[in-house]
Amino acid sequence: MEDLTRLAVETAQAAGASYADARLVRSREEQVSVKSGAVQGLEVHAGQGIGVRVIADGAWGFASTTATTPEAVAQTARLAVRIARASATTKRQDLRLSEVEPARARVRHTARQDPFAVPLEERIALLLDCDQAMAVEERIKVREGFIRLVREEKHFASSEGADIYQERIETGAGIEARAVAPDGSDTQVRSYPSSHGGNMGTRGWEIVEEMDLLGNAERVGREAAELLDAPHCPAGVKDIILEGSQLALQVHESCGHPIELDRVLGMEASFAGTSFLTPEKLGNFRYGSEAVNITADATVPGGLGSFAYDDEGVPGQRTPIVTEGLFVGYLSSRETAPIVGLSSSGTMRADGPHRIPLIRMTNINLEPGDWSLDEMIADTQDGLFLLTNTSWSIDDKRLNFQFGTQLAYEIMGGSLGRVLKNATYNGITPEFWRACDAVGHRAEWIMWGVPNCGKGEPMQSAHVGHGASSARFRNVRVGVMEE
Repeated sequence: MEDLTRLAVETAQAAGASYADARLVRSREEQVSVKSGAVQGLEVHAGQGIGVRVIADGAWGFASTTATTPEAVAQTARLAVRIARASATTKRQDLRLSEVEPARARVRHTARQDPFAVPLEERIALLLDCDQAMAVEERIKVREGFIRLVREEKHFASSEGADIYQERIETGAGIEARAVAPDGSDTQVRSYPSSHGGNMGTRGWEIVEEMDLLGNAERVGREAAELLDAPHCPAGVKDIILEGSQLALQVHESCGHPIELDRVLGMEASFAGTSFLTPEKLGNFRYGSEAVNITADATVPGGLGSFAYDDEGVPGQRTPIVTEGLFVGYLSSRETAPIVGLSSSGTMRADGPHRIPLIRMTNINLEPGDWSLDEMIADTQDGLFLLTNTSWSIDDKRLNFQFGTQLAYEIMGGSLGRVLKNATYNGITPEFWRACDAVGHRAEWIMWGVPNCGKGEPMQSAHVGHGASSARFRNVRVGVMEE
């Protein structure tokens, strides 16, 4: 790997690049899924390739190939330089990169139990056992489950002297039950441990064991069926408590995306939209209440957004984003950070060798507070406890949003009451976070993995993380408002 990446860099320099880097990536992914008592599919993907990124005449160029012969790698490097020179004909100004100390490192995976060593038969048996346990009654019409494994090796070299090898293992799983009313008038879903891809981390088989899928399967099926009989969430203004997985998605959409500096600067406007967190707000904008502390942390052990070095060779790091409610930081790259007077926060990543790196979330975490969930509920007189996302919508500046959840509980006089279905809530991002007055403590804090964050043209899917427990927000509009 080292010989090929070095060849790519040296060839690009010889062709006229003022800067060059190369990433050689080898990966393997396995996913097994079951549906309603039968194996639904077994997917195996393996691949390798090398991507070469250069600056020539003050502009970027990028090219990649799946062929890893010296001849193909050299040809790809020269193509990247030609693309850069073509791009330079439309540049507004020369690129400038923030300084970084060239690293030389070898980083191995941190999984305790290699998930690829777990026999396929064992993985299937676990999912089928969960499937059977979710079939609590006839109204449970669809039951699904999956286990996903990823192994990746990457070598990065740059013309500045970087020489970095990283190995990564990711493991994830989830189950879901879908209940349908006898007359077909209603469908309700319950997922565990979260919706939209279960949960995933840079860990081994131990993460699946800790999920206790089988121990939760019957409850998942029972709750899906119970939701068919539950009343709809009423419309009004209430205090709400979000459980961890729903809060993780709230952080993802209303904080993680708007702090991406390429969006802020308009580089992603055509696809992903821009951001309300414009540069003049840095250091003086009241994003949330004093209870709100958010970090971008690539150093959290086991986080899906954790890594040692990004795809520019910048070390993974912990960056304050919101401190006691004040907006203080961005996700940035070596190119974008100098524009606002910063150094790169180490967040450039690509979803494979054939895509140029973009600014992506790491682990965007709502840091723990002082409350337990029980204390929040006991302290709430008229509210809702909302669990597990089912839908979301947010505008292209990440200001106006609406979320729906699979399950809700009424809170009356400090106690949980009726189960409610089809719960929704909406708000405006800074107003919503300023209404946060209680955040769950460390003992209830969980790292949630989001393996399908989309961005870029062509589309790239990033694996990111969010640490969260529960949190309370005062006076939030809930339910579907009538005319």
